[in-house]
Amino acid sequence: MRIGILTREYPPFVYGGAGVHVDFLVRELSKLTDVQVYCTGDERPGAETFPEAVPGAPDANSALKVLAADVAMTAALADRELLHSHTWYANLAGHLGKLLYGVPHVISAHSLEPLRPWKAEQLGGGYRLSSWVEKTAYEAADAIVAVSNGMRRDILEAYPDVDPDKVHTIYNGIDTELYRPDPGTDVLERIGVDLTKPYVTFVGRITRQKGVPHLLNAAKLLEPGVQVVLLAGAADTPELKEETDRLLAELEAQREGVFLVSEMLPREQVVQVLTHARVFVCPSVYEPLGIVNLEAMACETAVVASDVGGIPEVVLNGETGLLVHYDEKRPEEFEAGLARAVGQLINDEQLCDEFGRAGRQRAVGDFGWDRIAEQVNTLYEAVVRASRR
Repeated sequence: MRIGILTREYPPFVYGGAGVHVDFLVRELSKLTDVQVYCTGDERPGAETFPEAVPGAPDANSALKVLAADVAMTAALADRELLHSHTWYANLAGHLGKLLYGVPHVISAHSLEPLRPWKAEQLGGGYRLSSWVEKTAYEAADAIVAVSNGMRRDILEAYPDVDPDKVHTIYNGIDTELYRPDPGTDVLERIGVDLTKPYVTFVGRITRQKGVPHLLNAAKLLEPGVQVVLLAGAADTPELKEETDRLLAELEAQREGVFLVSEMLPREQVVQVLTHARVFVCPSVYEPLGIVNLEAMACETAVVASDVGGIPEVVLNGETGLLVHYDEKRPEEFEAGLARAVGQLINDEQLCDEFGRAGRQRAVGDFGWDRIAEQVNTLYEAVVRASRR
């Protein structure tokens, strides 16, 4: 089969879980079938790229720029036998390719626009465009890959006209050779972390989805000797940046040992930070699966996470970490719960070690990318067969 992978994120431009997924999925799929990657945005090795630009309108809404790139991308897909798009940024190209060339379109659902209303804060009217694109593509797709059972339920609730038989759960994976315990400490020493004291860490973007303000509030409740290491990129919006900066300043005024790394560190450096953390914290308010929890688990680090979306399918409460209930109407209770769970593990190093060993065992045994790619390729074959009947 000649497969077209349609995406916005692809190395070295990877800023979220969807990009990690595409990166490793393509590596393994390439061993099984003919795969070509098509990206919107800047040029990248190993992919055909299409600039996000509207001719004659350099100041166009960012969503319009994405749609323009999708139209250009569609023109390049004529020789593909199946199209597989990732996120709304590429869904339109997959949908148009299906209509234009009569080939099947598979979608991987990494998030859903109806469940991310805060995107209107970032995209303005573009959020209505992204929502329309996603809905149209999902309802017409030949198959949809949900990255968790929780995500599958969300898809069918958000888009009731989608045929349930077309929605298949195939988990995200983890490269357990890349993500494995690293005994080195040079990265931590450069950041300034005191290796004689425990620290908790967070890795992710500063978006409403990731719940960073909740983590910063929870950190105020931790014991004084606990350090906080945040590997967090730039905020999505000026408003969120202002809120995050204020909470961070309050935290730094209250306690020592708060470290913010805003640059995107290479993966091997992130691995070292994850490895030596007493606890990895995932305070997301929405998370289809949460690859970052798998990354922490693969580094033998105990996890404290919210119980939203697909997280409970990855982080087994009481086995690989602790889950904290999230209720958007009671944020203070959620923040206090995060602090209690982190405090429990900070004070029980043996339990942390047990959770860490169990987490790596689970990551290795259940989430290898080779197994994930085989499942995706099997789905491709079934979809192509069905399209030729």
